[in-house]
Amino acid sequence: MIAFKNLRDLHAIKKIGTIIRSWFDLDIFYCDSNLNLKSLDNPQNLFLKLFIEKLGGQQTFSQELKRTLEVLGEGEVIFELAGAKGIAINIVMGGENQGKTIAYPFLGDNTTSGEEAEIIKFLMDIGANKNEATEAVKKMKRPPTENQEKLTELVSLVAEEIVDYQSAQDKRDEIVQKLSSELSDKYRYHNIIGKSGEMQKVYSLLDKIKKSESNILIQGDNGTGKELVAKAIHYNSPRGEKLFLEVNCSAFNENILDSELFGHVKGSFTGAIKDKPGLFEMADGGTIFLDEIGDTSPSMQVKLLRVIQEGTFLPVGGNAQKSTDVRVICATNKNLEEMIINKEFREDLYYRLNVINVYLPALRNREGDIPLLMEYFLKKRCDSMGVPLKDFAKKTKEKMMDYAWPGNVRELENEIERLVVLTGDEKMILPDSLSPRILDAGGISVSGGFIPASGSLKKAVAELERVMIGDGLIRCNFNKSRLAKELGISRASLIMKVEKYRLDKRRLKEVA
Repeated sequence: MIAFKNLRDLHAIKKIGTIIRSWFDLDIFYCDSNLNLKSLDNPQNLFLKLFIEKLGGQQTFSQELKRTLEVLGEGEVIFELAGAKGIAINIVMGGENQGKTIAYPFLGDNTTSGEEAEIIKFLMDIGANKNEATEAVKKMKRPPTENQEKLTELVSLVAEEIVDYQSAQDKRDEIVQKLSSELSDKYRYHNIIGKSGEMQKVYSLLDKIKKSESNILIQGDNGTGKELVAKAIHYNSPRGEKLFLEVNCSAFNENILDSELFGHVKGSFTGAIKDKPGLFEMADGGTIFLDEIGDTSPSMQVKLLRVIQEGTFLPVGGNAQKSTDVRVICATNKNLEEMIINKEFREDLYYRLNVINVYLPALRNREGDIPLLMEYFLKKRCDSMGVPLKDFAKKTKEKMMDYAWPGNVRELENEIERLVVLTGDEKMILPDSLSPRILDAGGISVSGGFIPASGSLKKAVAELERVMIGDGLIRCNFNKSRLAKELGISRASLIMKVEKYRLDKRRLKEVA
């Protein structure tokens, strides 16, 4: 079925329509396969506007048009309605007629004054006054036969554009439907998308823990989807029907965070005009998600440890303990183990939170998922903006596949939103619309390093190894155990290579 409402926004059709209006002063509109009028919101031609208005509106006009088109002979394209001519071209897809593209109204170049008088009389009979009826008829174009042939070609071009657009749309919908089917259940947890080996490990772990009540620590770079994973765990758990509440611990100072989490009593501080429940109280029976847990202060960590261990807490300014039953899911992009060594994070709290650890891979380590995410976000953004589904040019896809995506899934989604906005009416997203950082990305570049495409292979391999380890240390917040596991080497081997390439923490932070 053709989405007629989208046709007016297609660049090629708008361009052809502008030419037709400029040369012939005609309106372009459509009928579906049942000859019902579609997409005639604001007619520009004076005769057509007057005809519809005095006839009683579009519904009545649609009925008159349908009766006229029903008797149009096989192969005929020129019809006559109310004394004026029009052109109707079939929209044929898969051997079946899906509707008609119509250009209306005009007069033949041999129209007599008597025929004009009949048309004027018709308009007056349906309610127009003589002056407006006469003006409407006089302003109608009278293209000679050869120009009518050109007009027919232009209307046929519109029909062809519709077929091309709808065919591409149907194909894209089929692909998206296929992807959605593939992603359902096995590849998709509450809008988490991916079927790479790395994500399969995540899904496998989620399958094992979704029915448990254990506290969970989610780790990974910014933008990898830690919040989505937290929601997936909650909504697939026995607590899924209860509240899921979240707070970003780095977004508040300690006093405000204290009030957000544990609530406060009236008069406990300036502005506390009434008692306010905190998230731990409101989430009773459900799940609370503490994002950026590594940014909490030592005193806040003590309070969190107590509520997790004992299920009790004290509101700000209160003197009566309250109890709660919540599942706690935390997330961080920091190396909590190193923070423990540096006395920045409580070891006892860490072990309470890290009963089950979920590590989310960076997008650059999920290369096979990038095309899936591109298609998903493109359809999502086009649908939300009410524009026809676009497509990526081959070169655009290649550029996006080559880019490292340091901001991960969030950066990819934001880039696609930007592309949909900037490409306007264009159906194809070309490379020159990409952000400069993506368009200019070339070679193998990691954390400012560049792997040469020529020269000694031994040196190139060594440089690649140096850059990969340096980038990995920053990405893993200098957690050597995790990085060694990612790289598939022993921790001792990694430490030797760090010393070999002088990739100590101080030097890397200076470079970063």
